[in-house]
Amino acid sequence: MSKRKSKENCLTHGECILKAQRMLRERFCHQKIPGKPFGVESQHKHLLELLKRTAVHGESNSVLIVGPRGAGKTMLLNCVLNELLEVKHVQENVLQVQLNGLLQTDDRIALKEITRQLHLENVVGDKVFGSFAENLAFLLEALKKGDRSSSRPVLFILDEFDLFAHHKNQTLLYNLFDVSQSAQTPVAVIGLTCRLDVLELLEKRVKSRFSHRQIHLLSSFRFKQYLEIFKMQLSLPEDFTDRRFAEEWNQNIKSLCEDRSVEDVLQKHFCSSKDFRSLHMLLMLALSRVTVSHPAIKPTDLLEASRLCTMDSKANILHGLSVLELCLIIAMKHLSDIYDGEPFNFQMVHNEFQKFIQRKSHSVHNFEKPVVIKAFEHLHQLELIKPMEGPSVRTQKEYQLVKLLLDNSQIMDALQKYPQCPTDVKQWAASAFG
Repeated sequence: MSKRKSKENCLTHGECILKAQRMLRERFCHQKIPGKPFGVESQHKHLLELLKRTAVHGESNSVLIVGPRGAGKTMLLNCVLNELLEVKHVQENVLQVQLNGLLQTDDRIALKEITRQLHLENVVGDKVFGSFAENLAFLLEALKKGDRSSSRPVLFILDEFDLFAHHKNQTLLYNLFDVSQSAQTPVAVIGLTCRLDVLELLEKRVKSRFSHRQIHLLSSFRFKQYLEIFKMQLSLPEDFTDRRFAEEWNQNIKSLCEDRSVEDVLQKHFCSSKDFRSLHMLLMLALSRVTVSHPAIKPTDLLEASRLCTMDSKANILHGLSVLELCLIIAMKHLSDIYDGEPFNFQMVHNEFQKFIQRKSHSVHNFEKPVVIKAFEHLHQLELIKPMEGPSVRTQKEYQLVKLLLDNSQIMDALQKYPQCPTDVKQWAASAFG
């Protein structure tokens, strides 16, 4: 038996890499943090105490978790719920209902989803209810235990909370907050939102039933802590199947954190965005470069991942344009410079292009006007140019005013990387006059 166990534990190097990648990808995709979330200890404690009072003591509560996107609101809530559900009594009794403002776009859909998540479809059956409140009260009544003395606590988690405030008469919010104020059923309503002015969206009757508890999440950690998060996210746990591989991997991550070029990359990301999603994207791209022949993450992998993350999408579109379309972009660049950013029309662009053709007819083919119009329309479809007038204004295509949505640096960078770009076209773009 021991021989079989030792065989199972001794994975090949390739299998270890695959297992490590699977584990880390799951961590990045599901926004999982090993251990407690970083830098939000007081918020974690506050939310845990609040939900414990509902889950253990049957006390109703309502709370809003407010913070920018990617600040870790869902991560904090999941961490608290995992800790709460470790208690056996809580695990057996507490029910969770998760609603999202993007999916449950009106109260009828939300009520159906509540019924489904509470497994009460058979209980409701074909019953017809007079009002939303009556329907919700019936659902909560059905959750009472056999002795009718106590009910099972229900945690209502409302993601994108601000979108529920746009529902007609805010019926769902009114009834949930009303239940949380009354002594009927132990209920906790937890809203997650990125809007600081969310209370201003609530009607007076809804606002009066809300407890006005708010937990604010602001990414207040410093770069030193960000570096710790980076290390923690890429490290393998001690109980990894192959301990030797895990030690070598973790040692490599430790030396990676001490590398100057890696520190510069992370400093750049930290200054642009502190959220975990952008960090997870960076780590995911670096991890995807790990193979059997390249078994560890190197500083060059992070530099390449950072380059991909911060790549200019509009400049990338320019690489796929034809030479004619590129010439039209350069003509527009010159018109923007001449008229100081004022809008222009196709006829002006075409005239500018014709001037260039007359000077350098040997390097670029002189296209027919309908072909040039087609190329111009393609630039419009790619959203590289924007019409200044609405669709209601009736003007001939050639004379519709448009504006270029690219700056000079983006055009010049794209020209340097453009494959086999004619030299005359590059010189025309670089010249101060058209």
